[in-house]
Amino acid sequence: MNDDKAAGLALANMWVGFIAFLAAAVLGVYQVAERSGTFPAIESPELYFASVSTHGVLMAFVLTTFLVMGFGYYTATTSLGQKVWNKPLAWFGFWLSVAGVLTAAVPLLTGHASVLYTFYPPLKAHPAFYIGATLLVVGSWIWCLEMIMMMAVWKRAHPGETVPLAMYGTVANAIMWVITSLGVASEVLFQLIPWSLGLIETVDVGLARTLFSWTLHAIVYFWLFPAYIAMYTLLPKAAGGRLFSDQMGRVAFIMLLVFSVPNGFHHLYMDPFQAAGWKFLHMTGTFMVAVPTLITGFTIIASQEIAGRLRGGKGLFGWIGALPWSNPMVTAAGLGFLMLAVGGFGGMINASYAMNTMVHNTQWVTGHFHLIFGGTVVIMYFAIAYHLWPKMTGRQLQSNGMALTQLWLWFIGILVLTLPWHQLGLDGQPRRISSTPYDASLVKMWQPNEVAMIVGGVILLISALMLILVLIKTHGNAQAEPNLELEYAEPLHSILRMPRLMNGFGFWTLLVVVYMIASYGYPIAQFFLMETHGTVPWSI
Repeated sequence: MNDDKAAGLALANMWVGFIAFLAAAVLGVYQVAERSGTFPAIESPELYFASVSTHGVLMAFVLTTFLVMGFGYYTATTSLGQKVWNKPLAWFGFWLSVAGVLTAAVPLLTGHASVLYTFYPPLKAHPAFYIGATLLVVGSWIWCLEMIMMMAVWKRAHPGETVPLAMYGTVANAIMWVITSLGVASEVLFQLIPWSLGLIETVDVGLARTLFSWTLHAIVYFWLFPAYIAMYTLLPKAAGGRLFSDQMGRVAFIMLLVFSVPNGFHHLYMDPFQAAGWKFLHMTGTFMVAVPTLITGFTIIASQEIAGRLRGGKGLFGWIGALPWSNPMVTAAGLGFLMLAVGGFGGMINASYAMNTMVHNTQWVTGHFHLIFGGTVVIMYFAIAYHLWPKMTGRQLQSNGMALTQLWLWFIGILVLTLPWHQLGLDGQPRRISSTPYDASLVKMWQPNEVAMIVGGVILLISALMLILVLIKTHGNAQAEPNLELEYAEPLHSILRMPRLMNGFGFWTLLVVVYMIASYGYPIAQFFLMETHGTVPWSI
């Protein structure tokens, strides 16, 4: 089923995301150039932190949220073969989210919300920034409701049938996001908005950081879910093969749902607000998240091997060369996995309670974050766009060659940008700095890496411009797309009957709630039980 109106809704969401992405890419180049000290004329701490805050919000909240929503609407309608549930409500959620972005953009662009994308107090932004962020989150909740209801409607109409894997992953992400976003929503509604409006004089920064940690790392998997869904459901078909195991995909989605939320304290290892025991519990949860990633790696590589051998690949590794590397989805997935492997190694260091001490608050953290998000996640967003745009517009993809070049440029740019970042972290350069006015010998040691990062940023900006050009030109392509149906990968082995626990989310949602209470219950409650001086945990 190809619902034209659903395609329009998906396109609207994705275009907002990619416009935000392009603006963020421009700001990113300025930031690496300013921080390097190579161009004294552009150095400005005020402008730098306004830029970093805008860049972070555009990438972490705007690109991701709108891409997730657009991809979700289109996969839901095509995989289930039904129309969007309550389409006026879906459009209302879209425009509410857009209104939130525009509201937050004003203080960001005028330098009144230079609080980075974490907006930790005592840094304070203009109330419009917090109100705009709230509207964006509420708009995304409407999307979550849409996805959950579409699955419920489908299951009522198809009793006993297996929910398509693409939809199963999408609903898992929706449920996770509702639970994940409650932390930052509570912080903003009950602490930051009243504080910024002057209704209360101060807030408990410990509680604020704890609530944000509720959201801070789980949001990474909110970003990652579309990439994994595409790898499981679109990539094997694009490669000319079958999915190795549908059930393993469901296990991976369930584990991401269960283990992704209660692990945020690994961002607070050096903070004094929580006891070591709670941090250790969250560290364990963090390492558990590696399991669904390993499952995904095995399953997707096995699926690609099936495709390669069906295409005539021989020998131990001959199947790799037989894959259709001219297909953007195949190329993006291959490059994405390479970056995931390198970035995942750095993530294990960050997650370790002991090893984190060596790299805490250094540029190592920034490098790891950009390698995973800017690398694996974003390059799969490109692949999703290239794969879906012909289906949604009815026009053939304009310049497949340019699309492939864009993907390779992004891969090269990310490596040139992030590997020096890791080295700078090991060399002791702190993160969240606008310049390097330190000991001359230190600055001299850092300088080659700073220059390399400028080169990487320029390559990434060129790649970003190429992406937008390809998507715009596809809209105007005179050649119609002959096949408008979005084809999903079939499993290698047919499923006679899917176990109930792998075809719904009732039990898993309850398990997440229990896990959340166990890992966040007392750490949050303690702020209301402790006697503090001059601060209030809550505005009411």
